[in-house]
Amino acid sequence: MKRLGILISGRGSNFEAIADHVASGALDAEIAVVIANRPEARGLATARARGLNAVCLPSKGLDREVYDQSVVAELQRNHVDLVCLAGFMRLLSARFIRAFPGRILNIHPSLLPAFPGLDAQHQALTHGVKISGCTVHFVDEDLDAGPIVLQAAVPVLDDDTADTLSARILEQEHRIYSEAIALVLSGRYRIEGRRVLPAR
Repeated sequence: MKRLGILISGRGSNFEAIADHVASGALDAEIAVVIANRPEARGLATARARGLNAVCLPSKGLDREVYDQSVVAELQRNHVDLVCLAGFMRLLSARFIRAFPGRILNIHPSLLPAFPGLDAQHQALTHGVKISGCTVHFVDEDLDAGPIVLQAAVPVLDDDTADTLSARILEQEHRIYSEAIALVLSGRYRIEGRRVLPAR
């Protein structure tokens, strides 16, 4: 069975959704390790309550390369096949990405390439878009720029705030992240340029 390493910084609601899909059998994988870079991350307690291997590797004050090396070592120690970023609020170094080529996924609360980076929902409202959503993509060395695996669209309502829009986008994140993980673990895809396409 394929082994997932999940990286979190906070409450870890996407991690919980993945864990629910694993527990129900909807996602044929096991969670090998959950790693948080903040000791106060609520997702750590959630992972431990589920009986999962939860590790805190505090990043505060550490050089990115040094920190990433420790995370890579922990993932490798747990024989992780696929790394899933679930609200992990750090940019990964090139060394980290090279350690897991084509094996790191992230979920972002916008329809990339629109609104990369922080506060994507606020960016969407400020720009007046009528449709936003979320994107699961492979992680490369550029911010929120890797090949797109899946997307889901969410209408932006006239009375939306960043919080109400975020909540509706999050529902779709919880759905499509596990679908994207299942697709990637199946190997039934190919990447041509920036496009993720069905395997021939």
